[in-house]
Amino acid sequence: MNPIVTVQEAVTAFADWNEPTDAELDAIEVEMPLILADVDLIDAQIIAMDHTPNEVDTRRVRRALARVLTEYRVLANCTTDAVGGAA
Repeated sequence: MNPIVTVQEAVTAFADWNEPTDAELDAIEVEMPLILADVDLIDAQIIAMDHTPNEVDTRRVRRALARVLTEYRVLANCTTDAVGGAA
């Protein structure tokens, strides 16, 4: 009898030991402002695609993109500080 590997993998994919670690959850928490800024940017882009873009849509997308870039900068600086402080 041949085992059905795909069924075994699907069952073990949800095993208790496969939960995120505390370190992974902490990393997600640190990146959450960037994730939320990305979501806002995508929302602004979807709104602009729904109809002919106007000045308000352009400002909304530009503001959302600026927020994403700001969050990237903050996250990069935090990462750099953490690496520099550890050495």
